[in-house]
Amino acid sequence: MKLMKLAYLMIIFVLFFNISCSNSKNDIKINKTEVTNKPSEIYIIANKYFNNKQYLEATEEFKKLNKLYPLSNEAIQGQIMIGFIYYIKMEYEEAILLFDKIINKYPSHKNLDYVYYMRAMCNYEQITDERLDGEYNNLALENFNQVINRYPTSKYAKDSMQKIILVKSNQAAKHMNIGRFYQKEKNFTAALNRFKIVIKDYSESKFTPEALHRSVEIYYYLKMYNDAEKTASVLGYNYPKSKWYNYSYKLIKEIEEEKSILEKISDVF
Repeated sequence: MKLMKLAYLMIIFVLFFNISCSNSKNDIKINKTEVTNKPSEIYIIANKYFNNKQYLEATEEFKKLNKLYPLSNEAIQGQIMIGFIYYIKMEYEEAILLFDKIINKYPSHKNLDYVYYMRAMCNYEQITDERLDGEYNNLALENFNQVINRYPTSKYAKDSMQKIILVKSNQAAKHMNIGRFYQKEKNFTAALNRFKIVIKDYSESKFTPEALHRSVEIYYYLKMYNDAEKTASVLGYNYPKSKWYNYSYKLIKEIEEEKSILEKISDVF
């Protein structure tokens, strides 16, 4: 009986050992397959995950590329894709750090125009309100200008130009808000300085006609009629159909009427 039990245990042990060995061989085979995958094959797998919006799995595959084949073009492209995934997930700071690393490490990579553009977009999408700190305005403007200056023929250059117009409009809006506040508080010098910035530095923005009219208002209030008329003429020449010119025109008519009255009084005396 003891011999039969012993024999039975020996059979179980042998079977278990064979199964374990078989599993071990399969594990080794899988690992060997993973290691011997070509960079292009891993990239295709990662890209499939990405297209299915399985961003965690895609990131793992792209990181595997960088670990196994760090010098391959696919590995670099994988790093760019990881940055784009950060961007999609609105993890902007992580994306910017990675894009900066790619720019510094691979300055001659063929897709570097895209990296510069995406870094700019990360800053651009953090612009929330013209009344808030202009840090992201300035960073986005700097980054988009880098795309245009470094890669003028890039397909991303045209969109960068459009984004620059929007960023500048946002900056102009900030100056207008401050200028209106100073004007309301009758701090006319500070208000004029803000409106002049808009007129000089953001002449393409939609706020330029208003900035000119606000300047006319201040000159009129201060009885600086010559300056009011000169500013109104600039407004009328450049924006003749603007509502702001109509407002300024009414003030100029009042100035002319006042001058006419003063001239009559002068003639009497």
